[in-house]
Amino acid sequence: MKNILIVFFASSLLLSCKNNREILNSLADYNNSMEEKGYHFGDKLMLPKEVTDNAENISFSFGNKETSNLLIDPKFFTYGENKVTFKIKTQSGEILNQDATINVFTKVEEQNIPFEIVAEYPHDPNNFVEGFLIEGNTIYESDGIKGESQLIKYTLGSTVPILVEKQAANVFSEGCAIVGSKIYQLTYQNKIGFVYDKNTLKKVSEFSLPNEFGEGWGLTYDGKNLIADTGSNELYFLDINDPSVVVNKVSVGGSRDIYNQINELEYHNGFIYANVWYKPIILKINPKTGETVGKFDFTKITTENAKDNSEYVLNGIAFKGDNMLVTGKNWSKIYEVAIK
Repeated sequence: MKNILIVFFASSLLLSCKNNREILNSLADYNNSMEEKGYHFGDKLMLPKEVTDNAENISFSFGNKETSNLLIDPKFFTYGENKVTFKIKTQSGEILNQDATINVFTKVEEQNIPFEIVAEYPHDPNNFVEGFLIEGNTIYESDGIKGESQLIKYTLGSTVPILVEKQAANVFSEGCAIVGSKIYQLTYQNKIGFVYDKNTLKKVSEFSLPNEFGEGWGLTYDGKNLIADTGSNELYFLDINDPSVVVNKVSVGGSRDIYNQINELEYHNGFIYANVWYKPIILKINPKTGETVGKFDFTKITTENAKDNSEYVLNGIAFKGDNMLVTGKNWSKIYEVAIK
């Protein structure tokens, strides 16, 4: 009798293990098939029968949050990549866990925005552009690379700086933004930001980057908050009185693309315009929702200026009236673009 019980329990254990493998394999196949297709807010996860028929309860967790509601709910999900862990309680009482990526896309496709290049200006090809601004006919530019980082001021059409503020050798400068009589500037991995007098380019103060920041990338100003990015698809709205404080965060979404590595930023007429690192495009983003509503394709001028160097990427956006100025890292030109 004892041997019969051992055989019974062993058989049950083998059957349970087999069922668990089938559940997890089926869930993995489903998640892999949906990763490229993605979801939209309001969609319900239609999990395979091998999962639902053998599960007493299914939930997924996001760090310290968990829900059994298998809807793509903006309370839990954001645009772009969402790293989750499925937690399945089987009918036999076992707990199975499986990590997955759930991609959430926008419902409305971003439009290709037509444009015409109406003017070209010289740009110093030694400048590794990270931040790019214009006021009147004056360019303010933040250039990166340790040992070469600087904030410079020059007249559009000239490559001779009016003023130069060199950074310490260990600093890698990043995006910048004008706020009244001041210029705010991020650093890449130094965990600090700088504030300058706009007229003299002399540093007047420093601030710590928010704790949420692994790195500093792009920066702009919407008239109320500084808006920064860190090389992901997140836009961080910072308190202008204390830029170490994040007051809001918005995830950027596309209809088919995950726009990670958002870089240089510019705010203009209610929208954020953003470069994407290593891509010859500029996005037009609704800052309230994070939806990408339009896209500029600058493949031609990027190819002309890259000169087979993958680091010479499109990275510089400024607005001269309603026309857009674009340039890139170590480019020899600035282009003025009329938006059609």
